[in-house]
Amino acid sequence: MVLTITYTGENTRDIGYLLHKNPYRPQFVDLNYGKAYVFYPEVSDERTTIALVLDIDPIDLARGKVGQTGGGLFDYVNDRPYVSSSFMSTAISKVFGTAMTGRGDDKQALADSALDLSATIVMLKSDTMMLNRVFEPLGYCVTYESFVSDEKFPSWGGGKYVNLTIKGNVRLADLLKHIYVLIPVFDRRKHYWIGSEEVDKLIRNSEKWLPNHPEKEYIAGRYLNRSRSLTNKALEQLKTDEEIETEQNDESDIDNISEKRPNLNRQRLRGVMEVVKTCGARSVIDMGCGEGNLLSLLVKESAIMRIGAVDVSCTALSRASSKIRFERMSDTQKAKINIFQGSLTYRDRRFEGYDAACVVEVIEHLDLPRLDAFERVLFEYARPRYVVLTTPNKEYNEKYPNLAEDSMRHGDHRFEWTRGEFKEWANKVAEKFGYSARLSEIGEIDEQLGAPTQMGVFTLCE
Repeated sequence: MVLTITYTGENTRDIGYLLHKNPYRPQFVDLNYGKAYVFYPEVSDERTTIALVLDIDPIDLARGKVGQTGGGLFDYVNDRPYVSSSFMSTAISKVFGTAMTGRGDDKQALADSALDLSATIVMLKSDTMMLNRVFEPLGYCVTYESFVSDEKFPSWGGGKYVNLTIKGNVRLADLLKHIYVLIPVFDRRKHYWIGSEEVDKLIRNSEKWLPNHPEKEYIAGRYLNRSRSLTNKALEQLKTDEEIETEQNDESDIDNISEKRPNLNRQRLRGVMEVVKTCGARSVIDMGCGEGNLLSLLVKESAIMRIGAVDVSCTALSRASSKIRFERMSDTQKAKINIFQGSLTYRDRRFEGYDAACVVEVIEHLDLPRLDAFERVLFEYARPRYVVLTTPNKEYNEKYPNLAEDSMRHGDHRFEWTRGEFKEWANKVAEKFGYSARLSEIGEIDEQLGAPTQMGVFTLCE
């Protein structure tokens, strides 16, 4: 795997001072998973290029000697040796770590200056549409070379790898940090464990540019391997002052939002609330409550005497509590609300005893192998009289022009169902656990594709 960085302008040899690498002396660095070679393929006063080449042993990877996260991540046939991946990001940190800090010693003025730089990342696995959406807001001109999967079989379509080149007027330290953070965003098979320390790394290397990036959620989610709890933790720290002020001024009254601006989430929540009111539920649990959008509506219903709200993310629960101003409530109001942390794939007696359970845009965030466990937790153990569940309609994705073919609506979605797939699942679950199922759609309906959201209402058979 190869990364090159080119400086064009005057006295371009000085980039060697910023990178702390001599243009006239090739170097190599031992890594846990192979070697990194550093050399300059071209050096002149007007244009200088440095190359970082990684040579890793695919057999060692397959045997799990290095970079192994468990569970057979690396097969003997894999793309790890030649695709720019998390291995490259780790190598950048080790080889160019000093340059990433912006330290230039005798050339500090140059290190602090925006330079005419371009970087080429060879064989990056990526959705080409997202390349533009991720790099262009940072001020880069984005070009890439794509390939067919197999020249002998053109019907197989285009390949998933590109040679990406980004060009801009930027500090070298910033360019390195951008590449360091964003390469793992496009790598779904990271070679290291994703834990809370990765949140710290993300914040440390992106706090100056990621908070205002339009794809902030996508970048954070993909960098953190779609871990919802870690992503929420990172986004909490990446809030802009404007976002914080907006939250503080938010009265959480969805019904008062102007009807001139239709909002799918508002329609979805209203649809769920209509079902809850119609079925006459006196106690409701919001399973996967997130930041409390539905919870803020439930607490306003005087007919509902007991409310539960559960989520796996403590950060989300904290925001949900703030949204409903839980600390300012009277003791009587607090007594009927229970906000707690939990997993929807493990039996929890706190889920039991409610008339209705609402599961709004949650199941698509679960890994498919865990869906059976979720079904038992909800329909067998918690066993409410009513279940109101919503999930995206995959067919409707064609209506979103910025969504690439076969892409999902959110970076953390593990799957999305067509209407037929959702109907099959709903009927199977209803029959298995003794419920009846009624399906409907929410949002603007397309004659061919249906609506963006599909809803299932499950009623326990007496």
